Amino acid sequence: MKLSVFTVATPDLAPEELAKVAAAAGITGIEWRFKDIPADAVGQKPSFWGNNLCSIDPAASDAELERFKQAALNENLVNLSITPYLNNCDVAETENVFKAAQKIGVPFIRVGVPGYDKSKNYNDLFAKAVDYLHHVQELSQQYGVKGLVETHHNTITASAGLAHRLVSGFKPENIGVLHDAGNMVHEGFENHRMGLELLGPYLAHVHVKNAAWTLSGEEQDGIKLWKSEWAPIDAGIVNWKQVLDDLKAVGYDGYLGIEDFSGQFGTVEMLNNFSAKVKQWLA
Repeated sequence: MKLSVFTVATPDLAPEELAKVAAAAGITGIEWRFKDIPADAVGQKPSFWGNNLCSIDPAASDAELERFKQAALNENLVNLSITPYLNNCDVAETENVFKAAQKIGVPFIRVGVPGYDKSKNYNDLFAKAVDYLHHVQELSQQYGVKGLVETHHNTITASAGLAHRLVSGFKPENIGVLHDAGNMVHEGFENHRMGLELLGPYLAHVHVKNAAWTLSGEEQDGIKLWKSEWAPIDAGIVNWKQVLDDLKAVGYDGYLGIEDFSGQFGTVEMLNNFSAKVKQWLA
């Protein structure tokens, strides 16, 4: 298994800076965040989902796309993915991402799934997602880039089992699953080995981060409420040594994408710590 980094977690570095730091930490692939910077965030302190200096604007010109592509290649890194936010399941918007992905030369992108907040019936959202993925499969075949559905809380694919239910009617060479055990702390936990076995050929990529549950200090109807928060890789609910062993057991040999939101370390220290710990656990 090899290491990559998703640049949502490196908001304070420009693309060229990130590539140099990643290479120095033994990371070999980059997943470029594909999202514009909100107008009210421009000029603010860099942040994961605000003024992220390591993001590709969806309206980027070919010259701007080339900048990101070359930032990785100049450090002998793989352009692994561009990772957008497509949860509206808009086909035209998704095709724009496929076009950019082809220009940069990445093997996959993250595609959308509907969010779930109890306001709409799951079955209706599932039907919408299936229709959308038929279009995604056609676009994947057209552009030569795979579309990945992520296990993510507050969506209809919160678990590996729900993700498998959605993608199982499609070709695994065109549509796969991005497995994120950290997200599944918030919602969607299953025995990770079982989920990985179930995904089989659909398991295409893995994100590595962690989260933990703590008492919120609030009560509702006499019940003490808990809250989930991001945590350092070795201080959360996910036993990453065990998950890495599970990945080995199912024959996974792809990338492990670093994505830390704990805010406990500076970017350079975070990448070095992650790289060292993951390599230790893989040994």
